[in-house]
Amino acid sequence: MSSHRVDAKVVMLGKESVGKTSLVERFVHHRFLVGPYQNTIGAAFVAKPVQVGDKVVTLGIWDTAGSERYEAMSRIYYRGAKAAIVCYDLTDSSSFLRVRFWVKELQNCEEHCKIYLCGTKNDLVEADRSVRQVDYHDVQDFADEIKAQLFETSSKTGANVDKLFQKVAVDFNSTAFQVLTEEKGVDLGQKKDAYFYSCCHH
Repeated sequence: MSSHRVDAKVVMLGKESVGKTSLVERFVHHRFLVGPYQNTIGAAFVAKPVQVGDKVVTLGIWDTAGSERYEAMSRIYYRGAKAAIVCYDLTDSSSFLRVRFWVKELQNCEEHCKIYLCGTKNDLVEADRSVRQVDYHDVQDFADEIKAQLFETSSKTGANVDKLFQKVAVDFNSTAFQVLTEEKGVDLGQKKDAYFYSCCHH
């Protein structure tokens, strides 16, 4: 098996059931799985190459558990992350409160991590405007305050999912990430345990 070289470590954060795993499934496998997902325990990892101009940027995506009981574990996975996609459910106002928690965590612990805010389940809002519980303008104001990009997505229809991850890759390849970028990337050619060690013991 050829080794995988990850250029940018990307972590998915947010309350459980906001759709983090569905976002990753749509982006990586171009599919939407119907039915309840088994809750992520710890984190799941996948690498995905993204074409940016004449270059290829490989995103190493960590899909973390959303349950509050796994918060301490999630901190392990976002160490050294170049980007964090912090997700909330557009139909669940409580999920946006957790966004503020994770943003504060990142600002305190990973100040060089670039933050992207992601509202999920936009297809439900498109079908029935009355189910929206998180106001777009309120989130945009918060995004401006923390200098984050805002996307409203649907893993079911695919709306804005590729656009979100493409933006992460483009930003990584641009001057926005120059102060953070390490030329060597992370070699995942060794056993996964080696990568767990490298991300957990910086």
